Amino acid sequence: MKILISHPSGNSNVRAIVKGFLTQGLLYQFHTSIAVFPNNFWHRIAGLKGLGDIKRRSFDSGLKAYTEAYPIKELGRMVASKLKMNSLTKSETGVFCVDKVYQNLDKKISKKLQQAQKEGLTAVYAYEDGALETFTVAKALGLECIYDLPIAYHTLLQELLHEEALRKPNWAFTLGGGINDSVEKLERKRKELELADTIIVASDFVRHSLPEWAKKKKIIQSPFGTPFSSDQLVLKEKNDNKKLRILFVGSMTQRKGLGDLFDAIKLVDPSKVELVVLGSLAAPISFYSEQVKFTYEPTRSHDKVLELMRTCDVFCLPSIVEGRALVIQEAMSQGLPIIITANTGAEDLVKPEETGFLVPIKDPKAIAEKINWFLANRNKIFQMGKNAKELADTYSWDSYASKICSVLSSQEN
Repeated sequence: MKILISHPSGNSNVRAIVKGFLTQGLLYQFHTSIAVFPNNFWHRIAGLKGLGDIKRRSFDSGLKAYTEAYPIKELGRMVASKLKMNSLTKSETGVFCVDKVYQNLDKKISKKLQQAQKEGLTAVYAYEDGALETFTVAKALGLECIYDLPIAYHTLLQELLHEEALRKPNWAFTLGGGINDSVEKLERKRKELELADTIIVASDFVRHSLPEWAKKKKIIQSPFGTPFSSDQLVLKEKNDNKKLRILFVGSMTQRKGLGDLFDAIKLVDPSKVELVVLGSLAAPISFYSEQVKFTYEPTRSHDKVLELMRTCDVFCLPSIVEGRALVIQEAMSQGLPIIITANTGAEDLVKPEETGFLVPIKDPKAIAEKINWFLANRNKIFQMGKNAKELADTYSWDSYASKICSVLSSQEN
């Protein structure tokens, strides 16, 4: 099997699977928007003022010979975002919006498949919102179509977000673009899934979100690796006489369940608990601070996020809908037990009273109960943090990619 894989930005899971394909001899080509390699053009300009974000697009040098880049749309998006030219990045309509970046890459690839097949290509691997043109041409050529679905399928996502807009109307504007997706965009998603031969998911939650007709397709489920290797990290016991620090990390929206966490904090003793929130604002800070007292921490570099995590006691993410929230494993790697919902896609990380607790979505009382449990059992937190770290360390990016590669190779045979 020879696979062409595409993704505009190349996040952690994309990097892992591309590396896995290369290692296993499955990679035909990797197509992306911007790819930074040692001493190439992008590496040189990444040092210029305002362009530091480009460094995030760095890839292993071994991929250079397999990589094709299409930078114009993505570079335009990055610059327009920096300059706050919102009309240019507006969802679906802006000339440099995320949708246009995905679709541009999709179209470019679709035009190269016929020649690629003559050179040995047997399969294409693409992600939600960036697969339709590729899959349409691939199907006509008899190529395998592998579809990576990183978040719950849109029918469930839409259902949950619309319920939230009604349940918490004052938070509705924070729910993001997903709730406003056009009929055309949703139809595109449906067609992509319909054309797929194999579906890749990272959690039970995403798998169960698939429509019944799609569950009959070949499905490969492999959990993401922990973003940070904590083998050398030595956990230290914290002072039980201080306030219990509950940490939330993520976009400050109700899709992440932040409103429910705020409501839960109102139900516990403020003299014993401190809520710490690190994330990007979806509203003026006054919107949040008027609701509950908390410590706001702005977004920062990855190492500084890890540093903050180590100053807290418990991590809480009561998300309404996710795919698999990597930040949970990240927090666990720093010794934090967790309070999460199954909808984070990380239900397998919860061992009650050992690594943390699972709570229902939309249930501030349940969150408050678990916070109070930690208050009453502070002597257990250190060991639970050690348990959480040990469990998080068992999830590696190599194993994530290895399982997918192994199943794809066996399917060919």
